[in-house]
Amino acid sequence: MPYSLFAVDVFADGAYTGNPLAVVIGSGLSDELMQRIAAEINYSETTFVDPGGQSENRYGIRMFTPAREVAFAGHPILGTAWVIRQYVAPKTVNEIMLRLSVGEIPVRFERSSDGRDAPWFRAPEATFGSSYPREPVARALGLSPGDIETTSPIQALVAGVSVLIVPLRGLDALRRCRLDLNAFAPLAAQGAPSLVYLFCRQALHPANDLSARFFFEAYGVREDPATGNGAALLGAYLLQHAVLGVTDLSLRIEQGHEVRRPSLVMLRARMSGGVREVSVGGHVYPTIKGELL
Repeated sequence: MPYSLFAVDVFADGAYTGNPLAVVIGSGLSDELMQRIAAEINYSETTFVDPGGQSENRYGIRMFTPAREVAFAGHPILGTAWVIRQYVAPKTVNEIMLRLSVGEIPVRFERSSDGRDAPWFRAPEATFGSSYPREPVARALGLSPGDIETTSPIQALVAGVSVLIVPLRGLDALRRCRLDLNAFAPLAAQGAPSLVYLFCRQALHPANDLSARFFFEAYGVREDPATGNGAALLGAYLLQHAVLGVTDLSLRIEQGHEVRRPSLVMLRARMSGGVREVSVGGHVYPTIKGELL
C-alpha cells in the first residue's frame, strides 16, 4: 500500500527556513523499516502516523532521528499535528491529541496576527537533574569559563528526553560554541546528557528576546535549526531560577542562523497555583508532498 510523505518547515517564517520535518502517513511499517526510512531522509526527525489508529482526534505517532527512536521532541509534535490537521483529519479542528510514549500531548491551533494558524503544544512537566561545573562544560564547547553565565546553573532537565541547559553571556559566545564529544566524554560518564541547549539573553532582531543553539549526537554531532523540546525545558528552567525576574513569560527565541536556517520559536511559561505551565508554538510551512516507493 502507498505511504504518503510530507515535508514541512517548523518554527519557520517562510518556506526553507526553520527546522525541516518529514511525516509519513500509513500503517504496518516495522520498527526496523521506520528507522531505515528516517536514516534515508536524514532530517533531524521523521515521524510516522497510523491514520487507522485515530479516535476523537487522537493519533498515535512515532518519532525517529537518523540514529534512534525518541520519546519526545518539539518540532515533530507541531509539524506532525499540522500535517494531520491539513491532510489526514476528516474535518478542520482546533485541537489534535498526539499519543507519545511520554503520554498524550495536546496541540492547539491559534490564529496569529498574519492570519495563519500556528500550532502550540503544552509541554510535559520537567524534572530537574544535576548541575555541572563551568570549566569542563566550557572545554567541551570550545569556550572559556568566562563565556558561561554564573547567575543560573548549567543543569540537566528531563521531559521525555534529557537535555543539558547552558546559559551563555552573549551572542559572541553563542556563535563560537562547538560541541566536542571527546571533550564531553568525562561529563557523559558523570551522567550529563549529550543533548546540549545553549541560550543567551541577546537577539539579532530587536523584536526577539533570546537566542539559542542546540547540539545533539546522531552519527556525529549535529545542530538543530530550531528546538521545541529544548525551548520547553528552557521555560521550566527560566521559571525555576527566576532568570528573567518574572513568573509569567511570553518570549520569542531566535535559532538556526549559524546553520543558515533562521527560525523563531515562541515560548510561554508561567507559574499557576504552584505548577509550571509551559507551551511552545511556531509557524509551519509545507515544502514537499509525495509517496514512498
